[in-house]
Parts: sequence; structure tokens; C-alpha cells
Amino acid sequence: MATTVEIALLPSERGNAERLRQKAAEASGLSPAQVGHVEVLRASLDARGREPVYRLRAQVYPIGEAFSAEPAVLSGFQPVGEQAPRVLIVGAGPAGYFAALALIERGIRPVVLERGKDARARRRDLRAIQQFGLVHPHSNYCFGEGGAGTYSDGKLYTRSVKRGDWRKVLRLLVEHGAKSDILIEAHPHIGSNKLPGVVQNLRATIEHYGGEVHFGQWMTDLLLRDGRVVGVVTQTVADDGAGPTREWLAEAVVLATGHSARDVYRLLHARGFRLEAKPFALGVRVEHPQALVDAVQYHQPERSEHLPAASYSLTCQVQQRGVFSFCMCPGGLIVPAATAPGEIVTNGMSMSRRDSPFANSGVVTAVEPADLKAWQHHGVFAHLAFQAEVERRLFEAGDGSQKAPALRLTDFVAGRLSADLPASSYIPGLYPAPLYELLPPFIYQRLRDGLKHFHRLFRGYLTAEAVVVAPESRTSAPIRIPRDAQTLMHPDAAFLYPCGEGAGYAGGILSAAMDGQRVAQAITAALKG
Repeated sequence: MATTVEIALLPSERGNAERLRQKAAEASGLSPAQVGHVEVLRASLDARGREPVYRLRAQVYPIGEAFSAEPAVLSGFQPVGEQAPRVLIVGAGPAGYFAALALIERGIRPVVLERGKDARARRRDLRAIQQFGLVHPHSNYCFGEGGAGTYSDGKLYTRSVKRGDWRKVLRLLVEHGAKSDILIEAHPHIGSNKLPGVVQNLRATIEHYGGEVHFGQWMTDLLLRDGRVVGVVTQTVADDGAGPTREWLAEAVVLATGHSARDVYRLLHARGFRLEAKPFALGVRVEHPQALVDAVQYHQPERSEHLPAASYSLTCQVQQRGVFSFCMCPGGLIVPAATAPGEIVTNGMSMSRRDSPFANSGVVTAVEPADLKAWQHHGVFAHLAFQAEVERRLFEAGDGSQKAPALRLTDFVAGRLSADLPASSYIPGLYPAPLYELLPPFIYQRLRDGLKHFHRLFRGYLTAEAVVVAPESRTSAPIRIPRDAQTLMHPDAAFLYPCGEGAGYAGGILSAAMDGQRVAQAITAALKG
């Protein structure tokens, strides 16, 4: 009978199958010769002690005990029939694509409409914003195949494991090209160089089994009949300008448009659909030399070749509001994530190997309705208007390019202008700017005090070698699109399904994918009873 055991391995032993077998035998009371198979269920790096160790949970199967791997999820897929109901999915991010896969499993034909470009073509527009400061309003780090997460490291950690079948999401990612390590790592990631290929494989599966994916289709209106959504209107968008409009009809519509599709919120509001202002978080990106983070976390002057680039997670309370690190990218890059001309937005990403000499993280503070009394005349758009104003103000402080305002971390905390700036991964470039004046006062004060507290938690954090880059403003949607708790439909329109991060029901790739699965299940119940 298989036995579940806990094992500790040194980093140098992590990839040694024979050492794993020996440790598993010791923990299970068997001899190595009696061990038939060791299945690692979970692995995490514990750097709290003087020497980092990997802690593994594993199942040990004695010789003669049958072990069979789980069958591939795709082995149960069948093509949808010609007469299958059609569902429109607006947005080709993780929520949209995993909703599409889940609908195919249930015999429903998904039609995915994406305003941006496919993952391959999208790269040209990312280069344009990085190298030339040109922001394509429909193809950028937020819009396009795979959504914002495609070029943002591909982090797959979530605390929302009760919201859906997270393991099924990971297994599907592996079946589409991700490394199998993500099934067991405590903080898995795919990497921005690998995730585009995985996303393209997901699309190929959707199309192979009878679904459709259409790019350059920007939703401009909803089609309504007797209180029910029956389709959408799109405008074809291309580099040479806007093309013709087209009507798409279906049995249901899923809105999986992401946290930066501000036009979707405006459209729903104009149509008289209820929206809700939602708390979010806003702040800056802080970038350290990766070697500094490694030395603090691993208690070693130089990181061992057997250890990954170190990360951190820090949080505290300031003025009854949270200040916390967000979307930490060890061995990563800071990238420009604006979705329209005239704004500065930053985000973080890293490649699968996480081998950049820099480590960056968002450091943000919670923004609640009580913080925004001066913006209340914007009504339900108060939080969005505040977010947009910060991005616009920081852009206007610069030279009209995507160069970002920045300070050395010590100068940011002291409230003084930096004479110069350290090297940074941010390709468009940085310039010294008085962030203590440009950021809203309550944001700056909380961040300043929070960063001081972080230094007490993480000795060496507060250093002139680190740079603060502003702003980190797209942490989550500042608006929620409400939906019924049981049917998941919008309360003002039957068969309209708000979904994922843009609707306010997810906070990353994994939770968005799970929400897509959940919405597909609700659609199936409504259409097939």
C-alpha cells in the first residue's frame, strides 16, 4: 500500500533520483530495494534556516504495488457537433480560453472574439512600446492572445483553490507544453518566453475540437432581445485602421475582457447595466539587484547553482490600509504596460529561467472608497478615474515617451530627488522625478512608511542600489461587473456572463482560468437544464 511521506532534500540533491529513493525509503520504513515508485506530490523551497532545503510530500509505492498516472485530460474531449449551441466569449485570456475548453467538454461550441492579435503577431507591438514608445490600443501587454498574463511571467500561484479545479487547469497547461514541474511546485510559473507557445497550443485545441477563435474583433455593442443578450457587435481592427462591423449571434455571451478594458465598462454603463466600484491597489515597482535578494533570503554571499533566483513576499499595515508586495518577479524585467497613448503603466515579467540580474516587485497599497472622496462625482467610475489620473499625471511629468519616473529607494523614502539612478531592466529608460509630489499624498505616505517597515522584515531591503519606478496601477480591476451568485448571469441581462479578472472575480492566471471553467458549467446548466 502506498505511503505518504515528508522528505527534506538539499538543493544539490533536488534532481537526484537515487537520493530521492533513499530518502523516501527511510521515511516509509522500507529499504531502497523495496521501493517501486516515488510520486512527488508537492515541493517547496524552505529558506528559513541557515541552509535552504527543499521540502517534498511524496507517495512511496512498494514493489508490486500498482502505480498508474492520471489519464490525460484531453483524452476525454470529443469534437462538438454541427448543431451544438454557440456561446460567444469576448476575450482570449485565461478566463476566455479555459471557458472555451470547458464548454467543448460539455458539447457546446465556443466562439472566442479577441480585440488584439495572436501571441506571435503581438510581439511586434510589444517591441514597439519597448523600443519606440508606441502604444497600440488593441495590442499591448494587456490586450491580445493570452491576456495580460502571457507576457507577465506566467505565475500560477493562487489562494483561491476552492473556487474550481485548479489541478485540472495545471494539467491542461502541461498537456499544452508547460513543464510538468508546475504540478508539484508550491509557487509554479511558466515564464514569458514559454507561455506564448502554451497559449497558442490551447487555441489549436479549441479549434481542433470545433471551437473558433477570431482576432482583431473589438466588441463595440451588445445585441439584446427581450432582456436577453443574444450576441455582440464587433469592429474589425487592424494596423491600417478600423474595418467593417459585424454582428455575432449566440445562445450566451461571456465577458472575459480583462482588467484594462475600460471601454467595456463604459459600454455596459451606457446600456444601463449595473456596475460596482471595487477596491483595488496602486503603488510602484521596486527593483533590486537579484544578488542582494539572494544573499538576504539564502543567508549566503553568493547563490548556489542549485538554487533558483530568490523572491520575497512582504506585507504590513499603514494607516489602517494594507501595504504589500505584489507580482514579485525574481530574475525579471520591468515592462511598459500602457494600453493607450498618454499614460505610464509598469508591470513585471520574467523568463522561465529567471536569469535577469534584477528582481522587481510591485509594492502597492489598498485603495478603498473612503480614500477617494474627491473623486465621488465620477460615481461608479470613481476608482477608475483615480487610476487613470495617476497614470496620466506621471506620463505628463515626462518627455512624452514611455520613459518612467523613478527614484533611488532611499531617496523615495527620504522624499528627495535622486542625482542619478542605478541600472535598471526597464528598456524605455528611467529619469529622476519627484514621486513624493507626483503620487497622491496618501499613496506616497503609506508606501514610504510601508517600505521602512519592509526593511525591518527584510534587512538590506532599503538600499540606494534599489530603484522605485512608478506607477504599478493595474493590480486588479477597479470596477466589478455584478452577477447572480447562483446563475452567474448579470442581473440586468439574461445569458450575459461576467467572467475573470476584468469582471472582478479573479486575481491572476490560475484563478481566472478556474472562473472560466465555473462560468462554462453555469452556462451548461442554463442551456441544457
